[in-house]
Amino acid sequence: MITIPPWHVHTMPPEHKEKLMKPIGPLMREHRLIERMIVLLRDELVSIEENSRASISLIDAGVDLFRTYADRTHHGKEEDILFRDLARKDLADEHKLTMDELVQEHLYARRKVRELVAARDRYVGGDTEALGKMKENLQDLISFYPVHIQKEDKRFFFASMEYFDRQEQDAMLEEFADFDRRMIHEKYGTLIESFEKLGHS
Repeated sequence: MITIPPWHVHTMPPEHKEKLMKPIGPLMREHRLIERMIVLLRDELVSIEENSRASISLIDAGVDLFRTYADRTHHGKEEDILFRDLARKDLADEHKLTMDELVQEHLYARRKVRELVAARDRYVGGDTEALGKMKENLQDLISFYPVHIQKEDKRFFFASMEYFDRQEQDAMLEEFADFDRRMIHEKYGTLIESFEKLGHS
């Protein structure tokens, strides 16, 4: 087996670096961006408590990130690719249980985002009492994501890679990249279609 010095990796072309990366690398990078939004929303929650009003632009940005980036793109790669391939392996009971828990946690996050959007719409419509529900859902998401991310990063991701050889990992990385390319077209295709249905053509 050839060992590549760490300083040589930094001078490699991007496509060569990608070949050395495990599939969990992109997933963990995405976690870092989600964590940055959580920090912003935590600050927003403090602001809501102090001022009794919400920044709808930040709430909307958070919802967009949770739905498009965290759920459709990030959870999509986990469920549609990583978990799919793991389900074909003879998983240890502990890893099977954790994977099932993660799927249920993704469902929980989707429900909380839906509830946040519903409260946001009521608030924008003039229902000041909906602010309390927005705060509740924000707190739930702020509390949920750090624990969920830690479970994946610390307890599941590295263990999951033991079930795949290098060739399988490289194939998964390629499928991740293709998934991401399709997502950007899906996002803006859906956006344009929504306006077309309203007659803005």
